[in-house]
Amino acid sequence: MGNLQKSEPSLGFVIPVYSSVITLLIIVMTCVELCDAVTVVDVYRLVQYDVGGMPFGSRLAALNHHAGSAVLSSGAADLSRTVLILPVRELNLTFIRESIGWRKPLGGLLLLLPLDFSPQDTENIGEADHSSAKQLVKEVLVELEQLLIHANIPYPVYFGFEDDDVNSVLADVKRNDATGQLATATTGGYKLVVAAPEPKKIASPTISNTQGWLPGLKADGGSNQLPTIAIVASYDTFGAAPALSVGSDSSGSGVVAVLEIARLFSILYSNPKTRGRYNLLFGMTSGGPYNYNGTQKWLHSLDQRFRETIDYAVCLNSIGSSSNELWMHVSKPPENAYIKQIFEGFSNVAEELGLKVGLKHKKINISNPRVAWEHEQFSRLRVTALTVSELSVAPELLESTGGLSDKRQFVDEASISRSVKLVAESLARHIYGLEGKTIDIFADNSSLAVNPSYIRSWLDLLSATPRVAPFLSKNDPLIMALKKELTDHTVEVNVQQEVLDGIFTFYDSTSSRLHIYQVASVTFDLLLLLGLGSYLIVLFSFLVITTRGLDDLISLFRRPPSRKMKTA
Repeated sequence: MGNLQKSEPSLGFVIPVYSSVITLLIIVMTCVELCDAVTVVDVYRLVQYDVGGMPFGSRLAALNHHAGSAVLSSGAADLSRTVLILPVRELNLTFIRESIGWRKPLGGLLLLLPLDFSPQDTENIGEADHSSAKQLVKEVLVELEQLLIHANIPYPVYFGFEDDDVNSVLADVKRNDATGQLATATTGGYKLVVAAPEPKKIASPTISNTQGWLPGLKADGGSNQLPTIAIVASYDTFGAAPALSVGSDSSGSGVVAVLEIARLFSILYSNPKTRGRYNLLFGMTSGGPYNYNGTQKWLHSLDQRFRETIDYAVCLNSIGSSSNELWMHVSKPPENAYIKQIFEGFSNVAEELGLKVGLKHKKINISNPRVAWEHEQFSRLRVTALTVSELSVAPELLESTGGLSDKRQFVDEASISRSVKLVAESLARHIYGLEGKTIDIFADNSSLAVNPSYIRSWLDLLSATPRVAPFLSKNDPLIMALKKELTDHTVEVNVQQEVLDGIFTFYDSTSSRLHIYQVASVTFDLLLLLGLGSYLIVLFSFLVITTRGLDDLISLFRRPPSRKMKTA
């Protein structure tokens, strides 16, 4: 009986212990649930680069601050520990100017782009979209991009895309901010976390130039003595977010045109009876945004004797606009007899196609290394060259280089097709001595017709592929694809690898994952701690009473006897 009585308290002790463990597990699980990420999204960091040692772009990558909204941007609150979430649709560019001008330092900036501006968006492929709302967003993006890439920003700046989860978080943040109270550790709210290492310099970034060749009908002196016409486009891009810079129009449309022109002339040149007495050189160069550094290196790599055989070069840049007007940019004076001849040839074909071609002359300054157009690199080596573009004015450095606003939805396939036919027809009439004659060599519905499906497929690929040169490897899939395609239509195809030189230095860490957490306030934590502590005290008291008796519990809280009393 005595043994049985001793085992009863043990059984009574086990039951409360199990119940307490279960209760503690529930509390812990509740805490874990409160700390789980509400959502995780892909984000793309603002470019970080140096020009001649001067820092530009976002200088930090790691992010760990509470979220805020545009509601706070109009006040005088300290936002140095707040990440503002700003949809581009609602963007206040004046606030952006102030925040990047150090007058309103931020903890970070998350700019939300409309989902249809994503390179992965496939719902808007087809006809060019010129709706007023999208055009407005495009105009804002153009101005925003120039502000950001020319500023030294001491905090992380990321781009993301609107979706249901992010919009829901932003709506909650706006409601909280409307109370005038910043989200902090005391008040709770949402926390944005990007765990990214410190960005590192990209050592010796490479640029790749791809060229292909269609030899003309051999004469007695050999094909190398024949005159050569070069058709060239720069394929790489630059923008505020390298991982989003796909450049559908700026460089994309030009590359598509070069490939299609190569395909058309490969058909003509495959038959000796229709092969012209001109060599055709096709080039796709890199380093376009950086003073056409790749074009310069490519030209200098060519044998001087071969360069002297180049009759003229046609560079293609931004030809995907729905406008019916194109410009021919030249370095030689318009009065030059050869420039006149080339321009008249283009103008005659343009008139037949319902296009208008204007002539723009910009003299190059040999003492200034800066070039505005790709053809100017040819002109510096005394090679006649021109650029065909929808742009009437030469862009500034790092402007119109295929950034955030240059998306597939704003490019018109039909315009590229017309531009291709304009260039191909003008070249063919020059090659075959048919200037001034109305002969449609690349007639529609013929075997030599421009292929819209071919143009569309390559335009779709380029519009989904970021092409910022310093972030492309030597064997990048895009470079290999361009090489393979040119190999299908030309001969002696090779890829020239060079190191991007000059004054530019680039940093890595272009994309990451953003974790959005919903965090409870400190007040909640204190109440939770108080409740948990009270529960443990009650549980402890209960266990002592049931196992050892009330007297033992009281003795635990009784003041111990002093040393004198013990001695006595």
